[in-house]
Amino acid sequence: MEGRAVDEAHGQGWLTFAGMMLFLAGVLNFIWGIAAIDGSSFFTDEGRYVIFDDLNTWGWFFLVIGVLQIGAAISIWTGGAFGAVFGIACASVNAMVLLFTVNAFPIAAFMLFIVDLLVIYGLVAYGARGRTT
Repeated sequence: MEGRAVDEAHGQGWLTFAGMMLFLAGVLNFIWGIAAIDGSSFFTDEGRYVIFDDLNTWGWFFLVIGVLQIGAAISIWTGGAFGAVFGIACASVNAMVLLFTVNAFPIAAFMLFIVDLLVIYGLVAYGARGRTT
């Protein structure tokens, strides 16, 4: 019985990290999406994107991804395999979108890409375990 408790606790830090990073990325993507749709002065016209040079289009992408990431984080925290699969999908989509924006924000895009890869690793390695009460 004691060995099972140790096995269930193993990887809990990765799941907490994945949930927190998805939630934080979701909130930031939501805020950035609203700012981009609104045409805020936070974004400049100096950055060039790989596709969709219109900032309004990217704003909608970030807004939708942000809402999905917040939902994925909550699903991870409640447990179960669906949260892990949904979190992996959201982190993967976010990583791809970040690679499309690398021309505009190279350092930030690569740093957040690495965080997405860590989230995917944590969810693949430890997320599919069922939690018991």
